[in-house]
Amino acid sequence: MLNFDFNNDYTLENDKVKLSPLKLEHVEPLISISNEDELWTFMLEKGNGWENLTKYILSAVNKRKFKKEYPFIVFDKVKNEFAGTTRLYEYSSELKTIKLGHTWYGKAFRGTGLNKHCKYLLFEFVFDVLKLERIGFGAHADNKVSIAAMKSVGCKEEGVLRNFIPALIGKGRADIVLMSILKEEWQEEWKMKLEQKLNN
Repeated sequence: MLNFDFNNDYTLENDKVKLSPLKLEHVEPLISISNEDELWTFMLEKGNGWENLTKYILSAVNKRKFKKEYPFIVFDKVKNEFAGTTRLYEYSSELKTIKLGHTWYGKAFRGTGLNKHCKYLLFEFVFDVLKLERIGFGAHADNKVSIAAMKSVGCKEEGVLRNFIPALIGKGRADIVLMSILKEEWQEEWKMKLEQKLNN
């Protein structure tokens, strides 16, 4: 088992996509995407506008320094453009677990297969390199697109955190759907399935 080193600059890539450490200098190439209206609908943290995006990225970078989160910027090698961000967090070397989230892409990159390429690289890194046992996910219960996307790469629904966050409309509370994928599910089934999807 290889320990996850927050000080190491990990780069994960194939012929379609490249994931590299998110840095403050990435505010500029992400600003136009961050201003897309619907992007932050289901997120508590907001990154729309220069000031909000700067705070968002600075927070992520600082959390990496404290070994709490590891944010990546996503680069679409086909379009030759930055597409968005994603993040590994809540790593436990003792339990051999990690979580994956804070994922967002510009609308021009959704439905293109980019997300499946990203998830393949991240799952491969977590399960085949770090030798961890599970990846956890969470999504706002109303975020049907995100939940469907997770299921399409092998994640299984495992529960609901009821009234976990303030409702996005400002009144009441909202549920979070919990999902996960396990190492054996990846190695015995979903690695091959995703490879077939990416090669079609």
